[in-house]
Amino acid sequence: MKLAARVNQVPPSLTLAISAKAKTLKSSGIDVCSFGTGEPDFPTPQHICDAAKKALDEGKTKYGAAAGELALRKAIVDKLQTANNLSYSPDNIIVTNGGKFSLYNLMQTLIEAGDEVIIPAPYWLSYPEMVKLASGTPVIVETIEANQYKITPQQLQAAITPRTKLFILNSPSNPTGTVYTPDEIRALADVVVQNDILVVSDEIYENLLYDDAQHLSIGAVNPEIFQRAIICNGFAKSYSMTGWRVGYTAAPDEIIKGMVKVQGHSTSNVCTFAQYGAIAALTESQDCVKQMLSAFAERREYIYQAVNSISLLSCPKPYGAFYVFIDISKTGKTSLDFCNSLLESLQVAAIPGIAFGADSCIRLSYATDMDTIKKGIERLDRFVNSL
Repeated sequence: MKLAARVNQVPPSLTLAISAKAKTLKSSGIDVCSFGTGEPDFPTPQHICDAAKKALDEGKTKYGAAAGELALRKAIVDKLQTANNLSYSPDNIIVTNGGKFSLYNLMQTLIEAGDEVIIPAPYWLSYPEMVKLASGTPVIVETIEANQYKITPQQLQAAITPRTKLFILNSPSNPTGTVYTPDEIRALADVVVQNDILVVSDEIYENLLYDDAQHLSIGAVNPEIFQRAIICNGFAKSYSMTGWRVGYTAAPDEIIKGMVKVQGHSTSNVCTFAQYGAIAALTESQDCVKQMLSAFAERREYIYQAVNSISLLSCPKPYGAFYVFIDISKTGKTSLDFCNSLLESLQVAAIPGIAFGADSCIRLSYATDMDTIKKGIERLDRFVNSL
């Protein structure tokens, strides 16, 4: 059976593949320390679950608008205005099946053959593949650890050609945990405006910030960039709602109208009662976010210090999200060989950096309990010292 060429040009998700392998080992009774999937280990907060249950009891189980429930879009508008200084109307919002589908839908709506999309590396592994599936061309710009894996305005400018349509910005970043400062965001916005291209800002980790890190949404810099900015976000990371599959995009009218068309012919609408859980997430107490952030901060400090104490390994301090991006180049192994050997010999699941465009690194997620982190890092230390 011959599959479409577009399917054959993209690899399976290494994150999901390794996580599935770890789960299989666990199900057979093997003690696995999993640092793979970026999924908070906390339950979804009770008030969010209660809101969804109430919606079920009230019969909110039917088809809804392709753009999303109006009440949720209004809540998103209020959130973007209050938290991000972004002025939208509900017509500028589409609710999607998770933050991932926001980005996929956007690529299907915007990108076509011949269009180039600039992606700083290390990148979230699905960015280039989404561009390819839309027949576009990913333009990968390598960044360096010495600059905290951030693309510079000079690098962005050098990557722009007459075919450039979109620049993907992710801050706080998966996989590196880096956070662009407000001044760095403003400088990148200037390049976007000067070259009249679009920028999509993936802000799924915006609430997970440490120390004095600040999040500035690029669309809030000035009116000129606001017209060229697309904001993608969701509820999975901040509210531990990974399985709920609720995300959203905020963008100029024409883009949202196009995305609604794509969604109307693909997923129809997002699970109706799940959207009422999302409304509660935005409009009720944010104490749950603070509690999770406090736990992540403690884990971050431990794992950062522990990794940098291991011979042959090093990692920069993350200022957002819940990942450490570890340089393994001194071990002499490729990231895939390193992770496969680590999982098979000592049952520690990590994600190879090759998935993120950086074969000299691996990614560990500290969205897991402290006992697992301590046990897993001890095994990692043993593994490296055995090489």
